[in-house]
Amino acid sequence: MEENLLPQETSDNDRIIQVNIEEQMKTAYIDYSMSVIVGRALPDVRDGLKPVHRRILYAMNEIGLAYNKAHKKCARIVGEVLGKYHPHGDSSVYDALVRMAQEWSMRYMLVDGQGNFGNQDGDMPAAMRYTEARLQRLAETSLLDIDKETVDFQLNFDDSLEEPTVLPARVPHLLLNGSSGIAVGMATNMMPHNLSEVMDGCVAYIENKESTIDDLMKHIKAPDFPTGGIIYGMDGVRQAMMTGRGRVVLRGKCHVDTKPSGREQIIITEVPYQVNRDSLTDRIGQLVNDKVIEGIAHVNNESTMRDGTRIVLDLKRDGVANVIINQLYKYTELQTSFGINNVALSKGRPKILNLKDLIAEFIDFRMEIVIRRAKFELRKARERAHILQGYLIALDHLDEVIRLIRESATPDQAKDNLINAGWGIDEIQAKAILELRLQRLTGMEREKIKEEFDNLMKVIEGLEALLGSEELRYDLIKKELIEIKEKFGDERRTQIQYVGDEMRIEDLIENEDVIITISHLGYIKRTSASEYRQQRRGGRGAIGSKTREEDFVEHLFVASTHDTMLFFTEKGRCYWLRVYEIPEGEKQAKGRAIQNLIQIPQDDKVRAIIEVKKLSDKEFVENHFIVLCTKKGIIKKTSLEDFSRPRANGVNAITIVDGDELLEARMTNGNEQIMLALKSGRAIRFEEFKVRATGRGAIGVGGIEVDDETDEVIGMICVDKDDTSKTVLVVSEKGFGKRTPVDEYRITNRGGKGVKTINVTEKTGKLVGILDVTEKEDLIITCKSGITLRTAVSSIKEAGRATQGVKLIRLDDGDEIAAISKVDEQETETETEVVEIQLTDEQVNTQEETNNDNGQEDVNSDNPSEAPENQ
Repeated sequence: MEENLLPQETSDNDRIIQVNIEEQMKTAYIDYSMSVIVGRALPDVRDGLKPVHRRILYAMNEIGLAYNKAHKKCARIVGEVLGKYHPHGDSSVYDALVRMAQEWSMRYMLVDGQGNFGNQDGDMPAAMRYTEARLQRLAETSLLDIDKETVDFQLNFDDSLEEPTVLPARVPHLLLNGSSGIAVGMATNMMPHNLSEVMDGCVAYIENKESTIDDLMKHIKAPDFPTGGIIYGMDGVRQAMMTGRGRVVLRGKCHVDTKPSGREQIIITEVPYQVNRDSLTDRIGQLVNDKVIEGIAHVNNESTMRDGTRIVLDLKRDGVANVIINQLYKYTELQTSFGINNVALSKGRPKILNLKDLIAEFIDFRMEIVIRRAKFELRKARERAHILQGYLIALDHLDEVIRLIRESATPDQAKDNLINAGWGIDEIQAKAILELRLQRLTGMEREKIKEEFDNLMKVIEGLEALLGSEELRYDLIKKELIEIKEKFGDERRTQIQYVGDEMRIEDLIENEDVIITISHLGYIKRTSASEYRQQRRGGRGAIGSKTREEDFVEHLFVASTHDTMLFFTEKGRCYWLRVYEIPEGEKQAKGRAIQNLIQIPQDDKVRAIIEVKKLSDKEFVENHFIVLCTKKGIIKKTSLEDFSRPRANGVNAITIVDGDELLEARMTNGNEQIMLALKSGRAIRFEEFKVRATGRGAIGVGGIEVDDETDEVIGMICVDKDDTSKTVLVVSEKGFGKRTPVDEYRITNRGGKGVKTINVTEKTGKLVGILDVTEKEDLIITCKSGITLRTAVSSIKEAGRATQGVKLIRLDDGDEIAAISKVDEQETETETEVVEIQLTDEQVNTQEETNNDNGQEDVNSDNPSEAPENQ
């Protein structure tokens, strides 16, 4: 290694020591790297701050910038930090100060800024001479008790002042606000979390030091970003909680709106953490120009400081919002990922920390703070009590004390005389007595001194107990954490979306019944069943869905939010959708285009929907069947197992011949009876086993004879032969309906003409619906105008097959019934007030007959000619 040695030179007075260049460079670089690691890039695990942030907060506290004091120029703050504590560039200090005042950068801001501190679109803050700042209340909690010897101080860069090595923080800023930094040979990237969750996690750890990370994750669920968004998948987050290293996928939040013109818009209301909104908008525009994303007509960033994020994407008429949103996640920063790397300084050394390590280090730090604070307060209390004790002695010997002082030539002689008087007064007490103001010698002041002394003795007793009991100290730490939570806690901003097998999302969604409505033009929504209040039969109904003039509600049924929906289209395709994935809307809302939820071609249309509760239950799907029928009377049965494996683009459920289309689908147990009804008023009933099970691609067999080109099947029901509680409910297009016992329909072979199920006249209109109902259910009637009526099935009178039935709903001129559905009876408020309307003479007669028969308009004769004409 001779060549690596410095040349040896000697002089009379100096001697150059030979050193190894390799070792010298290694030592120098290690010293430099440790300086960067410890003094610049990595936060301390105790207070969660880097040196620059710690110095800024300490300097602001020293110049009195409390949260309730006036703001001061940032240039003055930066000068204070640079001149006293931080010998680096002014831009590094100002940038750190600005970031602590940006609500989109810090989950919990530490600086209250006034002026232009930049924005989320990437605009730079104003110069430090224009902006002003002061501390936030939360930041002040990190500086409490700093004057009580709770933390160590060190000399500043020029040894002229002292600065704290750490702040006595009452909150773990490392968890609350995270941190990022690049050191030499290592880096840190820690995510922010919710304060309420972190406080709960810390309290849980105090109560049980053996808590596992899984136990702590029940409180601290996942990162919580200041800009909101959606965490997509928890595997990476869980790995980070467990090991200190992981990955979190974050998506922006968006929804679809429909403009009055009928075109749809995608509105982005939250973007991922640290994403520039202008850059995101420009990127989307570039992808549209490059034809990577198609279907977007215009994109604009309408975000403001007051209203927050709003990026609007206007779609073309053929644009499918669901597809475009997925493309945005794929090609733009609307979905980003963050590598979690929990590296922080622990006892002066960089260390990778998991969730439990972070909490344990902070609680240990708080324990140290509480002990040091208690020792300081105890010492001060004892010192004060010692002086007060001297006051009380002096007051007990007041005349002698005055005499001794008057007889003393100098203050030092007076002090010595008091010490030597034999009352047990020491030098400290003697000095205090000599400095006592004369007004303290009054009787009232003496009582105050005695009261102060007694209170101090209680404080001393409490502090001694605190220092002697670890349990009391933990209780105090827990109390302070709970106070912080009550004062500063808030709701989580970032949602969590589980994917794959991480967790059943149904566990996070309330299981409740909802009303699903699908309009003629294909708009779908779900609404809470409680919004449809019950009315008396014959009422006017209530406004249901708001639809366009040429649109009306075509399907309306009840399902649970945990169920799976099978959608069957008129061309014989089957698609899958979970009920909770259907957008929720108010009863009057229009809903979302179903093509944006499932990939249905533009020229196809949903005709039937089946609700399945146990699609993953193998035994259930193997013992159940899907029965399909078409408008031309074709019927087909296929095992439910063939529909148990969802596909995004759907599967073929039945082969439809030219001129026909799928009408209805029902799920059966294989041992039921099938009924088909025609528009002309005929119905057929036959055993299910008459239809053998075939594959999904089969055509099917004849179910009922349709011998008139204007006639068609309007509905199908499947009834259990052993269920005597069911009756057959039929409704005509002009609002007439009735219930008939199932047994009145004789069992025949499939393919026959059937028997009369309702007497179709010009007044009743054609048959529009058939249902199997019980008296414990409610009937929901939907008209083409959007009016809906909910009425109890029990209020509809039973009648023979060949009758017209009773009036179920009063229709406006030109209106017709579009769909009927049944729902389990709900405990809803019964509407007893019926809207008054003008009646004609014939209607008055009808009303009188109705009143005589318990409010039912009855056309119950088997002979249609015997029915009163005014019915």
